[in-house]
Amino acid sequence: MKATYFFGLQAISLVLLFGCGNPATINTIPTEMNFVEIPSGSFFMGSPADEEGRYADEGPMHEVNIQYSFEMLSTEVTQSMWEEVMGSNPSVFVNPNSPVESISYSDCKNFIEAMNQIDPAYFYRLPTEAEWEYACRAGTATRYYSGNDQENLEQIGWFDKNSPSTTAECGLLSPNLWGLYDMSGNVWEWCEDYYHDNYFGAPTDGSAWVEPAEPNMVSRGGSVGSSSRRCRSAARDACDPNFKYRFLGFRLVRVLK
Repeated sequence: MKATYFFGLQAISLVLLFGCGNPATINTIPTEMNFVEIPSGSFFMGSPADEEGRYADEGPMHEVNIQYSFEMLSTEVTQSMWEEVMGSNPSVFVNPNSPVESISYSDCKNFIEAMNQIDPAYFYRLPTEAEWEYACRAGTATRYYSGNDQENLEQIGWFDKNSPSTTAECGLLSPNLWGLYDMSGNVWEWCEDYYHDNYFGAPTDGSAWVEPAEPNMVSRGGSVGSSSRRCRSAARDACDPNFKYRFLGFRLVRVLK
């Protein structure tokens, strides 16, 4: 699946699109949320030219130096987390412990705005694409963070060969070395960056690539509907943020203010 979905950045608003509800009145973050610390460090982003299954938009490989630590949600945002904050559940595959899906980029921004009001000690946001790949790899350079073969993927991710094409409950398979679950498979995950079809001119400090503006946003990780090729650590896709897809969700990053 190398589909491109139409996208246009919108101003952050607490007025959600139809079907996504209004923020609930809560005073603390959902109890199921577990954030893990991602340490500062450097890595090579993208894939080498000889990697099996590589797409052209994964290059050129380039070194990224992230000189700060940040916290990332250990799982994708679940339906119960979403409903506790937003008061509704837009998902197709209804299960409180499965990832929320069928949400647009602007829906994610509305959720994040609500989280920032609930917990003013932190700044909540989407991960940048570089942060996402850095956190996914957790120090590895293989096709998947568990190894190079499809059998390695089966240990960590739900994809088209080990899933009935419905999303799975979060956190059932093995995490990566930094304690993150389902970075490969289950649902695609929105990132903060505009999608570019190569890395020429990409930031090298971990920041989001937001200039020049492009029509689509980046999503990462693959899904239960994806081939093993699409679930590699370097694999990318382009999505319009107005698009709502049953295999597209997100996870959070936060930093102390």
